[in-house]
Amino acid sequence: MIEQTTTEVPPQTADTAADTAPPIIAATDVVKTYDTGKVRVPALRGVSFAVARGEMVAVMGPSGSGKTTLLNCLAGLEEIDSGQILVDGTDIATMDDRTKTDYRARNMGFVFQFYNLLPVLTAVENVELPLLIAGVKPKEARRRALESLDLVRLREWQTQRPAELSGGQRQRVTIARALVNDPAIVWADEPTGDLDSETADEIITLMRTLNRERGQTFIIVTHDAGVGARTDRIIRMRDGQVTDDGLGNTRTTDGMSADGQATPIAASR
Repeated sequence: MIEQTTTEVPPQTADTAADTAPPIIAATDVVKTYDTGKVRVPALRGVSFAVARGEMVAVMGPSGSGKTTLLNCLAGLEEIDSGQILVDGTDIATMDDRTKTDYRARNMGFVFQFYNLLPVLTAVENVELPLLIAGVKPKEARRRALESLDLVRLREWQTQRPAELSGGQRQRVTIARALVNDPAIVWADEPTGDLDSETADEIITLMRTLNRERGQTFIIVTHDAGVGARTDRIIRMRDGQVTDDGLGNTRTTDGMSADGQATPIAASR
């Protein structure tokens, strides 16, 4: 009788599942150039990288390095000239404007440096506005807006208008608005840039907590090294290129890797 042997396969852990799961954001050889009619300005020069679902990633670099342009292109707010951007497996460049807008409304949230709150609306009205525009019934929109204000600990300030709130409180309202549709991805462009250091620390602590508790992916453009240090990794840019993806892959702005090879940073995670 032949004795059969079996090999026990270890169970998959959360970490190994994350390693094998497809990235929520994958950029490959992305090129973006601004053409004024008189001069062509290269903003993104063959950018490639990926972000895993649930990561909190900072994008850092000097002014003019392409950070905000990259965020806008990843979110589908600006068109790219060539390359590919996949968001949760979807090539957003193939969508028409209306489909792209609907996709952002359902899957993305935005946090801006200067809040972009409507001054005539109260905190809760600002938070519920994206839901009302998306066709959610007013009663349901108000319920979800109040829940979102609860997340940022501002429910008691729901009737205040932006001018009656501190800078930190206004940014919390902005974060609540970004989270109200339960997005898979939150894009943040210099979210602490207009805040003092103590308030900035409170805001990044809040974002870190929400990221860990809700599993949402945060992409944060920032000049603040303190903000970068609180994220999972830092993607560094210079002259429209990713020079370090925070995973040990580096290259110089002449397109050469650290060992002298002309190998781009791969969009894999």
